[in-house]
Amino acid sequence: MKLITIALMLVSLQAFAEDSKSNVRYEYKKFEKFDFDEIGVEGEAGSPGDLSISPRLRKEFRNKLPERENFNQEMKKAIDGIR
Repeated sequence: MKLITIALMLVSLQAFAEDSKSNVRYEYKKFEKFDFDEIGVEGEAGSPGDLSISPRLRKEFRNKLPERENFNQEMKKAIDGIR
């Protein structure tokens, strides 16, 4: 009995496997033209609104460089380097 059941299963699996071996060839379109003038879009155009950042979320950073009133000495050295 077991031998008959196994034989039937093997025969059915072999028949199913033959169907899956067939070569399937797909052909796709080589070129397709879209006419965007014919496509109509209905609706309203609107602006996205005001996008802003809340001032409470801004962080104030302290300048770690020393403040200088002028850079006259550096400008004179730069001019002397050009001459």
